[in-house]
Amino acid sequence: MVIDNDFELVYLVVAFAFLGVILFGSLLITLHLDRWHPKLIGALVGALLGVVLIETVPMFT
Repeated sequence: MVIDNDFELVYLVVAFAFLGVILFGSLLITLHLDRWHPKLIGALVGALLGVVLIETVPMFT
């Protein structure tokens, strides 16, 4: 996939942030770690994972 537009980059980062909120936030809530704001942490982890994947995948192709 070729990302040559800023809108596409932002769209992918937001999509990964939502996935982080759903998956990682749910995991933290399940583990009863509510004091660390699980949805915010999930969004941060998802966004960072999205940026890392977007930047590193083109190196392998």
